[in-house]
Amino acid sequence: MQKDLSNYRKSYEKSELTEDTVKENPLEQFQKWFYEVEAANGVDEPNAMTISTIGLDGFPKNRVVLMKKFTFEGFIFYTNYKSEKGRAIAQNPSVCLSFFWPNMERQVIIKGTAEKIAENLSDGYFESRPVGSQLGAIVSDQSEVIPSRELLEEALVKLEKEYEGKEIERPAYWGGYLVRPVSMEFWQGRPNRLHDRIRYTLQEDFNWKIERLAP
Repeated sequence: MQKDLSNYRKSYEKSELTEDTVKENPLEQFQKWFYEVEAANGVDEPNAMTISTIGLDGFPKNRVVLMKKFTFEGFIFYTNYKSEKGRAIAQNPSVCLSFFWPNMERQVIIKGTAEKIAENLSDGYFESRPVGSQLGAIVSDQSEVIPSRELLEEALVKLEKEYEGKEIERPAYWGGYLVRPVSMEFWQGRPNRLHDRIRYTLQEDFNWKIERLAP
């Protein structure tokens, strides 16, 4: 099987990124770009991000998750702590996040350290989820091998009956992570593949060093 994709070409011409227009803090720059992507209405889930971890087998692995909050501290997402990504983070909390917004010809690449958020914050988010999502978090042994989808759906039906009319508590093995960035790179597509790349690097005095990278 073979398919030649060498003729897939596009000229990136929608915007530019310069040192004299970026914010001094990368979280402020991220907020600016995120709001612009939202306003453009060209991406179904602008909060979708790829998270890369180093697995217990030594291999890197990428998967898409949904960012649920960003602050001056970093980026928050939720998952099963016993999942493959949860076990990987427990062993090596150094992760990489990336956002790709093709409607604006932009990428953001974030290196940082993941840590569990406070339990009360995970409780609050869990309570805000639809009942189906709450039960889904309980019924799924995330990343484990299962014999069939039918058994998973049967287990969900059983849980629905068990919790009918009852409050559903967050399981202790499910919650949020905060990724604190140490490096953030903003990539803006430009013509002739001479893309703009501006990198922020956290310094020992907690200020951010801003540099331009060759495309």
